Amino acid sequence: MADVSGSKLSEEKEAEIERKKRQKRPWDELHKSGKIGITPDLPETLGFFDISAVRRREQREAADPSLTRFISAELTRGYFLEHNEAKYTERRERVYTCMRIPKELEKLMTFGFFLCVDAFLYVFTLLPLRVLLAVLRLLTLPCCGFSGSRLLQPAQVCDVLKGLIMVLCFSMMHYVDYSMMYHLIRGQSVIKLYIIYNMLEVADRLFSSFGQDILDALYWTATEPKERKRDSIGVIPHFFMAVFYVFLHAILIMVQASTLNVAFNSHNKSLLTIMMSNNFVEIKGSVFKKFEKNNLFQMSNSDIKERFTSYVLLLIVCLRNMEQFAWNPDHLWVLFPDVFMVVTSEVAVDIIKHAFITKFNDITADVYSEYRASLAFDLVSSRQKNACTDYSDSVARRMGFIPLPLAVLLIRVVMSSVKVQGALSYTCVFLCYLGLVTLKVLNSIVLLGNKTPSRAEASCPTPPGESKMEPAPVTLCSPPPSSSCSVTTQPSPRTDLFPPQPADHSPAATPPPHPDSHP
Repeated sequence: MADVSGSKLSEEKEAEIERKKRQKRPWDELHKSGKIGITPDLPETLGFFDISAVRRREQREAADPSLTRFISAELTRGYFLEHNEAKYTERRERVYTCMRIPKELEKLMTFGFFLCVDAFLYVFTLLPLRVLLAVLRLLTLPCCGFSGSRLLQPAQVCDVLKGLIMVLCFSMMHYVDYSMMYHLIRGQSVIKLYIIYNMLEVADRLFSSFGQDILDALYWTATEPKERKRDSIGVIPHFFMAVFYVFLHAILIMVQASTLNVAFNSHNKSLLTIMMSNNFVEIKGSVFKKFEKNNLFQMSNSDIKERFTSYVLLLIVCLRNMEQFAWNPDHLWVLFPDVFMVVTSEVAVDIIKHAFITKFNDITADVYSEYRASLAFDLVSSRQKNACTDYSDSVARRMGFIPLPLAVLLIRVVMSSVKVQGALSYTCVFLCYLGLVTLKVLNSIVLLGNKTPSRAEASCPTPPGESKMEPAPVTLCSPPPSSSCSVTTQPSPRTDLFPPQPADHSPAATPPPHPDSHP
């Protein structure tokens, strides 16, 4: 009996296993083994699907393609972009970044432009008053009997030197004939003028780079403490070197203005077109290079300086042309299209250049906000009580913009174009001076109040953004001569974004004076 019952159980198990095998679809085991993929969701009419028939049909179509089947496949095939979501999201962000670049760049350019305006107006407005105060102190201090004190403070010495340089260079510029230079340039061919203009642009950059070092060397030599052993050639040689540099740089800018004036007055405007196309050649030389954030900041500062210099050159050209046409206001509308074309090309080239540089180097548009914060930090730092340098010199080191040669040339052009005779004319000149002083003060107030860092932020030793931009480690306002407070060690233009400042200005936290410091 036991054998009969055991055989019946085994037969029932075999029948159950056979029934399960019949219920299974033939391709389920292949799915588990990985030999075939998961079949697509196709309609099943009788509760099962013959995958072998599908495979045979696909093999037959692949072995025997037809034009109709190929066209049908090309028209109906699909793809899914979400399979590469990260790649397409990155591409979209690049497009958005390029769309944000013009706005962010122009905000930086506008802020930097008004920084240059502030430094440029300083030469015409506050510098003469500071020189006058220094001269009054020089005349009255010996009479007051203050023994043991300096006749002039270091800042006043620098102001007097700047005033003397401007007066001497302006006197020397009277011997340079602008009209003769204009006709000499006009007699040259178009290609020669194009080459001359390119050479002048390169020379202007070289002069700006080396000129600030010459001026800084003069300022440091004139204000160096007497207790320290001097290894310089003396103040007088440095002074004549500075005068010679400012005079040569002013003549260089005058030749640039004359070349631009010839381009404006040419009949076919071919020279002006060639000079404008030179800006677009700049895109080729910059776009396909690798740029880090500090390199882009340096190039942005250079673009700000070039744009401001171009505007001053256009002002000089307009003044010379208006003088030739007896200040006829109708002629100003004749010059307006050319001026607008030059300005538009400058802006377009800068936008295109920066947009593609940020695209190729994966730099976000937010970096321009950091650049503005850095320029604002320079502005606030130079206005502090223990600042190591004047504000105009700080702008010169940061952007490579030196206002003295440009100011000398503009004064020369204005005084030769506008005749001042009679009491009424001098009254108008005085009113214009008051207007420039008012403009300078208002511009400084707006710059200081326009999203500049707070006082505590400007005084902190590690400002925000320094670690991001990785500036060179410098320590300002330290007494030893190797520090960056020495004017001869400042690069032109500077590339560090946020130079650190002393953390505390309270008397208790002030360190004892260095034996080599100023008395």
